Amino acid sequence: VQLQAYGGGFVQDGGSLRLSCAASGLTFTTYHTAWFRQAPGKEREFLAAISWDIDITFYADSVKGRFTISRDNAKNTVYLQMNSLKPEDTAVYYCAATTKWLMRGPGGYDYWGQGTQVTVSS
Repeated sequence: VQLQAYGGGFVQDGGSLRLSCAASGLTFTTYHTAWFRQAPGKEREFLAAISWDIDITFYADSVKGRFTISRDNAKNTVYLQMNSLKPEDTAVYYCAATTKWLMRGPGGYDYWGQGTQVTVSS
C-alpha cells in the first residue's frame, strides 16, 4: 500500500495551493481519507476528512471555510484545496486512510503518505 502526497511548496500569505494524494495497493473505495499536518515541535493535527463515498466531509475549526477536501475515486486520489493561506499554516502535510469514520486522532489511521512541505511566507 502506498499513499503518495504531492503539491506542496512555497506560497505568500493569502495565496493558495492544491495538495494531491494518490493511493495504490488498496481498495480505495473501502477507505475514508483525511489530511493532517505537523509543524516543527507540534503534534500532528487533524485538518479534514472525507468519506469513501464522497458523501460526508468534516473539517477542523482551524481550516473550515479556507480548505476543501475532495476525492476522485476513479483516480484513487484525494485532494486538499487550500485558500487564504497564513504563515501559521506552514507545516508538513500528510494524507491518511482508514476504514473507520470519523477518526480525528492520528492513531485511527491505517496508512499514511510521506508528507509534503507547505511554507507560507508573510
